[in-house]
Amino acid sequence: MRRIITLTVMNRPGVLNRITNLFSKRHYNIESITVGHSEVENRSRITCVVNVESVQIAEQITKQLNKQIDVIKVQDITDQSVVARELALVKVAVQPATRSEIYSLIEPFRASIIDIGKDSLVIQLTGETNKIEAFLELIKPYGIKEIARTGTTAFARGTQPAGQGNRNYSIV
Repeated sequence: MRRIITLTVMNRPGVLNRITNLFSKRHYNIESITVGHSEVENRSRITCVVNVESVQIAEQITKQLNKQIDVIKVQDITDQSVVARELALVKVAVQPATRSEIYSLIEPFRASIIDIGKDSLVIQLTGETNKIEAFLELIKPYGIKEIARTGTTAFARGTQPAGQGNRNYSIV
């Protein structure tokens, strides 16, 4: 079961290391992790996507994360209405004969070409994970040279349906 957990943490050295160590000590794999500054100075937001066996394990993870010294807030936002995006940069091999075909694949995905070389294109694509995966499957026959992906970054939408059972864990 895929879970999206967001953390607000103090922006201090070693925080990310302590968070990832918590997962590895308990043998949980982080499928993706993104980290960046938040709207509050000296605080960062971490978004982790993890695959766990049950909701109880996800709750245990959130409780363990809350015990970390620099963690301010932990939320499992999986069951909420969320805005989630991922960024992918894809370098594709191109021949003069296939260039127009590749352009026609890029347009419906609202991707953009950010670099053109003699024998390659670099395509930038943002969207939900399944959109990225679908694009990669379509472009694969042309020859993918390199892929760089950010992983999922997400937060809850501004309005949530009533009675959704949001689980917020906070030490503040």
